[in-house]
Amino acid sequence: MPYLIASNLPGESAGRRFRTLLDRPEILQLPGAHNGMAALQAKAAGFEGLYLSGAAMTASMGLPDLGIITVDEVAFFIRQIVRASRLPLLVDGDTGYGEALNVMHMVRAFEEAGAGAVHLEDQLLPKKCGHLNDKKLADARDMAAKVAAAARARRDLVIVARTDAAASEGLDGAIARAKLYVEAGADAIFPEALTSIEMFRAVAEALPGVKLLANMTEFGRTPYQTAAEFEALGYSMVIWPVSSLRVANKAQEKLYAAIRRDGGTQALLPEMQTRAELYDAIGLHDYEALDASIIKTVVPA
Repeated sequence: MPYLIASNLPGESAGRRFRTLLDRPEILQLPGAHNGMAALQAKAAGFEGLYLSGAAMTASMGLPDLGIITVDEVAFFIRQIVRASRLPLLVDGDTGYGEALNVMHMVRAFEEAGAGAVHLEDQLLPKKCGHLNDKKLADARDMAAKVAAAARARRDLVIVARTDAAASEGLDGAIARAKLYVEAGADAIFPEALTSIEMFRAVAEALPGVKLLANMTEFGRTPYQTAAEFEALGYSMVIWPVSSLRVANKAQEKLYAAIRRDGGTQALLPEMQTRAELYDAIGLHDYEALDASIIKTVVPA
């Protein structure tokens, strides 16, 4: 039903709804949604929460994931995804767009846009995808100060602290950072770019009682695991950050090649979402019915 009707909107804040999902015993599955349509399709598939990846977001803009976009640009994506799906959304907050005060501004802006959770990472700008090499890390105490600032600024937003330290400081270094971030106020820890199942297990054993997030990105350093397998390792959340964009981009690549080759789209018609399917996905007829219930054309006498 249209989000325009107030009674169709969630009664609780996104942060509280995200926390409720996170507190359930089963792992919280958060597929990436890079725009409002992807969010609608993920919701229709039965997911109860979503993830907004910085890499997918910037790639959809034709930009690399180097921390070069702004808080306001991210807030635009948050608003469209939340408006379309009304699901609790975990947002990639990169490095917080600056120091402590910038982090606080980010938290307030994201929460006001409708985010339910944000993760903040301990890289220095220009930041990189977690599965690339030569990442430069912030001082652990500087990152802890950012986490504390985020916790102080939020109303209900769930704060996830990401550490990229495993590649350069080893697992012990990553775990030490994680403990410091939890002490600073993080609600959960995101140990990025772990390269073996043993590493995932070791982090969980070293952080008993701490909510943990696993990143199941394709073509990265982490071996493929299912949600159930991550749950068995002690993880509370799993994300598939760029999957929706990868599939959409591959389909678009095929489309443009076909048009160039054939002078039309006829070869790809069986792979397209039909007009009826599109209208059903975006709820066109619900909006038309709402409009008709409010405005009736008056015919002149």
